[in-house]
Amino acid sequence: MQKNKGVVIDASVRGATINASDNKKPSRPRRTGPSKAKAVGSTQKETVKIAFLGGLNEVGKNMTLYEYGGEMIVVDCGMGFPDQDMLGVDIVLPDFSYAEQNADKIKGIVVTHAHEDHIGGLPYLLRLMNVPIYGTRLTIGMIQRKLKEHGLLRNAKLNVVSPGDKIDLGRFNVECIHVNHSIPDALAFAIRCKAGTIIQTGDFKIDSTPIDGDMMDLTRVSQIGKEKVLCLLSDSTNAERPGYAVSEKKVGEAFETLFQKAEGKRIIVATFASNIHRVQQIMDVAHRLRKKVVVSGRSLENVVGVAQELGYLNIPEGLLITLDKIKSYPSDELVIITTGSQGEPMSALARMAFSDHRRISITNNDYVIISATPIPGNEKTVNKVINELLKLGADVIYEKMYDVHVSGHACQEELKILMGLVKPQYFIPVHGEQKHLQKHASLALSMGIPKENILIADNGNVIEMNKNEMKLGANVPAGRVLVDGYGVGDVGSVVLRDRKHLAQDGLVIVSATINSEKRTIISAPDIVSRGFVYVKESEQLIEKARQTARTTIETCFKNNVTDAGIIKAKLRDDISRLMYEQTKRSPMVLPVIMDVK
Repeated sequence: MQKNKGVVIDASVRGATINASDNKKPSRPRRTGPSKAKAVGSTQKETVKIAFLGGLNEVGKNMTLYEYGGEMIVVDCGMGFPDQDMLGVDIVLPDFSYAEQNADKIKGIVVTHAHEDHIGGLPYLLRLMNVPIYGTRLTIGMIQRKLKEHGLLRNAKLNVVSPGDKIDLGRFNVECIHVNHSIPDALAFAIRCKAGTIIQTGDFKIDSTPIDGDMMDLTRVSQIGKEKVLCLLSDSTNAERPGYAVSEKKVGEAFETLFQKAEGKRIIVATFASNIHRVQQIMDVAHRLRKKVVVSGRSLENVVGVAQELGYLNIPEGLLITLDKIKSYPSDELVIITTGSQGEPMSALARMAFSDHRRISITNNDYVIISATPIPGNEKTVNKVINELLKLGADVIYEKMYDVHVSGHACQEELKILMGLVKPQYFIPVHGEQKHLQKHASLALSMGIPKENILIADNGNVIEMNKNEMKLGANVPAGRVLVDGYGVGDVGSVVLRDRKHLAQDGLVIVSATINSEKRTIISAPDIVSRGFVYVKESEQLIEKARQTARTTIETCFKNNVTDAGIIKAKLRDDISRLMYEQTKRSPMVLPVIMDVK
């Protein structure tokens, strides 16, 4: 095992042993049937606890804690993307307070794969505790780059594992199982302790013709299933979709057809930065058609750099050129792979669409392929980018028009195959919104799992289980921690409410200088408006506001009110009332009082 500053960089750990040296109130879990009575003779020692800190009733920030015999392990530590009403927020993290309280019990973090919703929270968790992390080569490579950006790599304890490896983490033994997903090197875990075996799938699909040639290890899953699995935690993202997920190779065939249709034009393909298999297929088709490939977008450049360095991308010599050399080649010889498939405002594709990219200008000689499905909530931003590209004259191909995207998540028949192989005693659907979890629970019921053994949980729930029962334990904190710039957790509901208020109705500042002892106004009230009305066109309203402010202060003095705080509150009420009466809008009113004595 080679080490570099505490980081395992190119070796697998087989049977490695580690020696230990704004919150929302979680809802109660929903069973599909009546609760089972507490079994006679069950003991705390036989019971394993599963605490969900993220990934339920949402898409993103996946994080699960297992506890047995006073020791814990963590599966994944992801981030989520902010909702549209989280103005100014960059990312959303799980609440780490429960993990931080039990830091001395945590023996390690095992990571299923390298998507942001599974690794994005690690830098923030590692600031609170430094515990060993286990993942495949690509997963650890992506984590290394992330930790380096945060200045945490030097002391990180990163360990590379491979499918088939078994990791001893205190009272837990974790077996790594190869699965297919939209990023290479994805794993499911068979987590063993004396209470029983639990399988957590991570994100997965069953692809019979995967790009890397390694199909999901259903043989090993079946073998573990014969050992009597206590519980299955399975990916619910596509539980509503019937049939099977389409193979990634289907997208490669679509690219071949579309690239030929784009004869004479420059080709721009927008895709998820982490979809290395997709990037490989784009490069393969471009190479066959003797085109040059340019990668645009910081996140995509990072992923391509790591994947190429670790051997997950096979890039023929001379195929890849830098962005500053695109003018050296005819446009019809270029393929640009870019970020922005979700319409992100600062992404490379969005900047191209709004003519804000420094090096790439969209013309009627561009053939744009958006190789992704909009994440729920992103439809409007994606459509906006598509419309702007069309206005500039580009041909735009998106997911509904051709097979330019396939999902990396299992559909109903694949989910049922997994259940049939595992044959779990208990079933908990994970990774999805409530509608996904509900549908997945109904699939489990159709597969013969008893109603009382199926549980739909929520973030913050702690599920206690052994061979005799599955029940709800005491809930733990599991809210959302918002990251805005360098601030972690300093933006809460009050700040968001103020930001929303400002965004909707603007701001009015009322300032005045007074002498409270003499009860006089030294400087006449001044009114400043931002995002409410244009002062030069609303002089009459502003003058009324000044008069109201003066009257309010004078009335306070007449009533022997000289406290600045009380005067501010009265100003806020009177000015707010005036603005609503005159405009039917309610701007945020900010009084500023200077008391000179």
